[in-house]
Amino acid sequence: MIRILAMVLTLGGMVALIIGVLGIFGNNMVSLSPWALTILGGVFFIAGISMLKYRKDTPTP
Repeated sequence: MIRILAMVLTLGGMVALIIGVLGIFGNNMVSLSPWALTILGGVFFIAGISMLKYRKDTPTP
């Protein structure tokens, strides 16, 4: 379960980072602030990567 949440956070963070950086340096694709998308994308991406790296799913007995 933790691995699924970590993958969702990582993928969502990557998408938000890409859209945010494109909004900062180019055309804004969404009506949200590109800086907010970039910051939130970075936070979600780092959280997802660290959950994948340090948390291990253990089967319940």
